[in-house]
Amino acid sequence: MTGVAYAPQVVKRADFLRAAAEFWADGPRSETPPGHWNVIANDASDALVAASKPLLIGGAGEPVDRLEWDVKLYFGINGAVHNSAIAAWGLKGRYDSVRPITLIRYMGGLGQSSDPSGRSYDARGLPLIPGLIEVITSQSSAAGQRHERLAKYVGRVAIRAWGGTPGDPSTQVAGTRWMLATAWVPYQLPTFVTPSFPAFVSGHSTFSRSAAEVLTAFTGSSYFPAGLARYTIPAGGLAFEHGPTTDVDLEWASYDDAADQAGQSRLFGGIHIRADDFTGRRLGSLCGRAAWQLAEQYYAGAAEPAGAACAPAGG
Repeated sequence: MTGVAYAPQVVKRADFLRAAAEFWADGPRSETPPGHWNVIANDASDALVAASKPLLIGGAGEPVDRLEWDVKLYFGINGAVHNSAIAAWGLKGRYDSVRPITLIRYMGGLGQSSDPSGRSYDARGLPLIPGLIEVITSQSSAAGQRHERLAKYVGRVAIRAWGGTPGDPSTQVAGTRWMLATAWVPYQLPTFVTPSFPAFVSGHSTFSRSAAEVLTAFTGSSYFPAGLARYTIPAGGLAFEHGPTTDVDLEWASYDDAADQAGQSRLFGGIHIRADDFTGRRLGSLCGRAAWQLAEQYYAGAAEPAGAACAPAGG
């Protein structure tokens, strides 16, 4: 947007992935994913005001005051996330799909699917990936070897993954370790249970893209004010385990960038798979554009709300 080069930001991959997963988690006792986008909308609006930019609904027309801007912005965004929730949960009920914790534990319990002549073979099992998914052997579980703590499970499938929330998350890091596939957990607090509703499609992805579509249309720009938004996760600011080791800035040029990261964060945390995320983003885009078209009709006092809520006219 500005033609200025982005400043490089080099951080450890584990710091970035953990920071993104926690920033977007929005679980119980939080603002939730739809609420998070109201916060982002507030911050973007504050940035426009701080820069003395006129508030132009749709990026055109006469400037409006902050009250009218906020009322109409909240109306558009929350109409979009409401519609996207209906669409997403309709698909969840239709497909009743499982989450990674079910997939990994179930498939790992069956065995491995890579070597028909090998131990613990099952065509529905997990594929073997050296250093990540392996069958425990007497050699690999011998003293000093990678599977030593799993010696009594020879023949079972082990995976190398996050070790779970440590005893004192404020000072301790679980890191990664070898465990039985049937013991795998996503990156979240032990009290934050896997949502008790199906995975496909991802609510985070659907909510976020629908809100991003409205913010783009409402502000008249796909970019955050000044072309960049930044949220800093300070060193030691994580809740699930100690970290990050340095400050991590989550940065996005466009509203779509932020929405993409919201959906991807659910992959980083092991809450969803790619099909849940990407299909949710596509659905959210349809819902957001349709909601904006209907919001414009309400702004003009000539609403015609009949028709599919997530089918933009002409789209």
